[in-house]
Amino acid sequence: MPLLDHFRPPTFNKGSWEGFHGGCPMTIVMDLCKSLPDQYTAEPRVHLGKSFEVDVCTFDVEGENGFGSGTSGSDGSTATWTPPEPTLTLELDPTENYEYEVLIFDQQRGRELVAAIELVSPANKDRPEARQAFVSKCAALLQKKVCVSIVDLVTVKQFNLYCEVLEVFGQSDPAFATHRPATYAVTCRSHQLANRSRFESWAYPMTVGQRLPVLPIWLSNDLSVSLDLELSYQQTCSALRLI
Repeated sequence: MPLLDHFRPPTFNKGSWEGFHGGCPMTIVMDLCKSLPDQYTAEPRVHLGKSFEVDVCTFDVEGENGFGSGTSGSDGSTATWTPPEPTLTLELDPTENYEYEVLIFDQQRGRELVAAIELVSPANKDRPEARQAFVSKCAALLQKKVCVSIVDLVTVKQFNLYCEVLEVFGQSDPAFATHRPATYAVTCRSHQLANRSRFESWAYPMTVGQRLPVLPIWLSNDLSVSLDLELSYQQTCSALRLI
């Protein structure tokens, strides 16, 4: 089926982009599990900012949190310490990151992360700091030899985060030199070839009204599976009755 514009009528009137982006990661997981070798597992992850997790080790036990709130005085009492005023105060929430992704782990290597499929949201593209956070995350994964795929269906923001990832490494994609498409799909990987490091990408511009591509997902240097974006996309749209 052709790619729809989820941010304009008539598709916009049928369902929200949040619904589509929230449902798509699980559909991708179900499709990948048909071809993933037994030692690999895939999980969907959705993070909508301001949510947080508390490690069980940080729970108070009978009012004691183990960090110590002050020092003891000579009479055995606790002397509290008041920190000085901060040198900088900003209206900033570092946890306000929106993430829609699928992570693939190798269970035989201690659940090592081997691939990440990142679905771009409008929030990833609307502010310079949001774009920088997304780009830095992808670059850090590539530096750790994790295969990174980026699927960007956001038609209302014209930034190309794949090109910005390449700029982190001082590189560019000649295919995107004259025009940086707002919607695209790409897989990038950094791996060892003999005694040299090699960076490779499979990048495809996407256009509303055309079919979606098939991406390679690399699990190791010489092992990959295919991600049929067209199939996952169609299944998600059908389940949400967008078609």
